[in-house]
Amino acid sequence: MSGRKVVATNRKARFNYEIVDTYEAGMVLRGSEVKSLRAGQVQLKDAYADIRSGEVWLESAHISPYSFAEGGGHDPERPRKLLLHRREIDRLFGRIREEGLTLVPLQVYFAEGKAKVELGLAKGKRRHDKRRAIVERQQKREMARAESRRRP
Repeated sequence: MSGRKVVATNRKARFNYEIVDTYEAGMVLRGSEVKSLRAGQVQLKDAYADIRSGEVWLESAHISPYSFAEGGGHDPERPRKLLLHRREIDRLFGRIREEGLTLVPLQVYFAEGKAKVELGLAKGKRRHDKRRAIVERQQKREMARAESRRRP
């Protein structure tokens, strides 16, 4: 994926959720939103995606207003339409309804000049799962340190 410039990553998503599957979706944006994205002024902390009337919408993603935009720019918290194929939307809707999964944005990036969002089909982690993930991460770090010390 050579032409991919990552703008923002939702680091909490992989901690709070177990990602089952990922999808790439285009975003319908206004001009001032694209300028803000290129400047890296986006937060995905509490964002999620929702399927309403056969369309996918990105909710609670904060894209800061562009300071040089005419007329004040855009609403930073407005819902943004995501572009997916009909078959993908139907498949997602079925899995969300039947398996109780959630759509969470993982990354916002530019691919070939177009703004894209990587959506993760996610299942919530319990508290003990999160603790186990922290312990495993610490063990991997310790093993990597020991390995690097052993090699001259």
